[in-house]
Amino acid sequence: MSFEFDFTPEKLLACIPGHNIDAWYEPIVNALPDYEIVTVMRVAAWLAQMGHESGDLREVQENLNYSAKGLRGVFPRYFPTDEMALEYQRKPEKIASRVYGGRMGNGPEETQEGWKFHGRGLVQITGKENYSHCSQALYGDLRLLENPDLLAEQDGAIRSACWYWNSRQLNPLADAGDIVTITKRINGGTIGLEDRTNRYHRALQVLSA
Repeated sequence: MSFEFDFTPEKLLACIPGHNIDAWYEPIVNALPDYEIVTVMRVAAWLAQMGHESGDLREVQENLNYSAKGLRGVFPRYFPTDEMALEYQRKPEKIASRVYGGRMGNGPEETQEGWKFHGRGLVQITGKENYSHCSQALYGDLRLLENPDLLAEQDGAIRSACWYWNSRQLNPLADAGDIVTITKRINGGTIGLEDRTNRYHRALQVLSA
């Protein structure tokens, strides 16, 4: 399967401007057709969401370097006191092990699986269970459980995002131009909707030209 339009490096750069975008072009055009993301509307929606989620393809790992104040604001359930937040602040491994421990297939905090399986890839696949499902889908085995950093590499970051896209059945929503529902299925809410929508309309114009 190939794209139904002329998808050039210049068009990718116009959709997601920034540093080192050229290096992403080939991995993206190699991956998207495998997931039937080949029309203007599907590619525009995918680029809009991934551009927003990854800060224009700059961030492929979750940033967990929180201050105590940040921990209290973002994770109040896990850091109910200032004293606890101060103990964990600026310690990403400890933070992830606590907030992701004992859920999403991870073992309890002391196993540090919350850190091992913290968010990676363009949509930040998170949790041992999701890594397992993604690994089986992408590779037919469980290699991501042994080497989760594969999702921080370009091919893994892109293909895990495509897998997530298809697992949430987002192509039909892209066909309908339903950016709100796509955003909810990726984000769990509508955080960043204005930016995602603006990116989408820009991408539609660029890719249609």
